[in-house]
Amino acid sequence: MASQFCVYSSFRPHRRRWATRKWEEGLAAKKITQMPVHYPRYSKADYEKMEEWRIDMLLKEYGFSSNGGTVDEKRAFAMGAFLWPDQL
Repeated sequence: MASQFCVYSSFRPHRRRWATRKWEEGLAAKKITQMPVHYPRYSKADYEKMEEWRIDMLLKEYGFSSNGGTVDEKRAFAMGAFLWPDQL
C-alpha cells in the first residue's frame, strides 16, 4: 500500500494540464480537420434543391474547400463526392 501512495502523491496535475495544452496547440498548428464518421444521407433530389449555404457547410464539415465556383459547381461536386454511382 505504501508504494501506491507514493505513486499517487507524485502525480502533478499542473503537468497534465500543461501537456494537454501543448497537445491542443499542436493540433491547432497543424490545422487538423476532424472527419465525421458517416457520409451525409441526402438523395440526389436533396442536393438539387439544397441552398448554397448548406452545401458550403457540408463541404466544410468534410474538409473540402468551398471557395469559388457557382452554386451549381458546388452542388455537382457534393453529389460526386457523397453519392454512390448508382445514385447519380
